[in-house]
Amino acid sequence: MILDANRLFPAETAARSVAVRLYETVRDLPIISPHGHTDPRWFAQNEAFPNPTALLIQPDHYIFRMLYSQGISLESLGIPSVDGKANADPREVWRIFAKSYYLFRGTPTRLWLDYTFENQFGLTQRLSVENADEYYDLIAKKLETPEFRPRALFEKFNIEVLSTTDTPLDTLEFHKAIQQSGWKGRVLPTFRPDSVIDAEYSGFLQNIEKLGEITGEDIGTWKGYLNALRSRRAFFKSMGATATDHGHLTAMTADLDLETAASLYGRILSGRSVPQEQEIFQAQMLTEMAGMSVEDGLTMQLHPGSVRNHNRLVYEKFGRDKGADMPSPTEYVRAMRPLLSKYGNDSRLTLILFTLDETAFSRELAPLAGHYPALKLGPPWWFHDSPEGMMRFREQATETAGFYNTVGFNDDTRAFLSIPSRHDVARRIDCAFLGRLVAEHRLDENEAFEVVQDLTVNLVKKAYKL
Repeated sequence: MILDANRLFPAETAARSVAVRLYETVRDLPIISPHGHTDPRWFAQNEAFPNPTALLIQPDHYIFRMLYSQGISLESLGIPSVDGKANADPREVWRIFAKSYYLFRGTPTRLWLDYTFENQFGLTQRLSVENADEYYDLIAKKLETPEFRPRALFEKFNIEVLSTTDTPLDTLEFHKAIQQSGWKGRVLPTFRPDSVIDAEYSGFLQNIEKLGEITGEDIGTWKGYLNALRSRRAFFKSMGATATDHGHLTAMTADLDLETAASLYGRILSGRSVPQEQEIFQAQMLTEMAGMSVEDGLTMQLHPGSVRNHNRLVYEKFGRDKGADMPSPTEYVRAMRPLLSKYGNDSRLTLILFTLDETAFSRELAPLAGHYPALKLGPPWWFHDSPEGMMRFREQATETAGFYNTVGFNDDTRAFLSIPSRHDVARRIDCAFLGRLVAEHRLDENEAFEVVQDLTVNLVKKAYKL
């Protein structure tokens, strides 16, 4: 077997014993995946995945960014360019991946992949150059069977609910097809308005124009623009959405008076705004979105701190989301004050804060969430979705925010088959942390059994209104 049954549990005997017992109670609980980037088309059409490379390598920037860092071109991995060209042979891509598998030693990606290979495909020899073709052929053969269609895997993984991330301009046709198919799997959309809020977003002005066309609102006015957003939020909610998501560079918020906000929107719409005006506009829109969440009940998520498309060459050739986004320091206390002054004390709002800046957890985020009723802390995200990142999060956040101002775990993945492994890692780390608290006599064991249930399913269901 590739995987040890006690992986990620404490080395110390007493803590490990508690962790093992805790894990047995949550290992097989349903997966709640309230935030991610899987493709709803998969579940609407329920077609076989084309090949192992298309399923496991090409959608997963955790994998190809590591390979790229070692001088392996994205072309050779079959990553499509912006013009849609992708000519690499899938088997050759797989061989490159297998030859380079050693690069993932010590990374969470290695944990996820080993779990997938062993638990989903029964492969118990570690991937290598020697067995690359054997791996490829076995996986490819299984992908042709009904048991490996998207809906069957959804059920096999014991996923209770899975949320996608969608633009306000999306017709949600695949979500509609899922709902009308009679299949019982619960796949929900999530409203992500970056494309009509961020003036630097590609095609921003055209997106605003299309927003007006879809909703019939006069997007030439501030009031019409806000009403158009309300209209799309209502549509998403009618399709099952329970949350919004916002991917801003900073956590800056603003609370401008009506006249100033309308004037600023006019500048943005003119196409002649300067970066400072664009930043203030995004800040104002976070506060506007919080107000709309108070109105319609959609849980709000903020994912700041990522400098997108850092590698200009890769962006121009391959487009967005190609492993070149980089973490940046993020300030929250002053940045969030305008929004929190207006809505932070309103229990109708649930605002989940994420960060790529771990230094903010104990200094800013935990104290904020430990005070404001509206605030909750999202789990370690992206670069910190790792055993070490999860443990650092619990150690830094629990002392001030406790467990009950956090929202469990979400996988935030595009790689469908990694979902069970990511949730398994999170459950093991939570059990390890709680086991240590019990062994150190800081928590009663019966309390730990309650907490681990909450961290696995109850808190996430409550936060995302599931």
